[in-house]
Amino acid sequence: MPDRDSAETALEELSARWPDLGEVEIVRDSLAGEDDAEDAQWLVVLEAPEEDGWTTQLLSALDSFAAEHDGWREED
Repeated sequence: MPDRDSAETALEELSARWPDLGEVEIVRDSLAGEDDAEDAQWLVVLEAPEEDGWTTQLLSALDSFAAEHDGWREED
């Protein structure tokens, strides 16, 4: 996300759509080699649901959600 407000909005929407995701965090991540705080991006970090984990259907829905917010999904 380009800024904290966008990340917080996404967090609220995620929590409303998928309350079973559990805790959702916002993390600030500076881009490699950039010293300017303006170049930081905001990440919305999710943990896999305990009961079912990452299902194909949920991952597809999260991909669509990320695209709605001009973002993308990455797995760590």
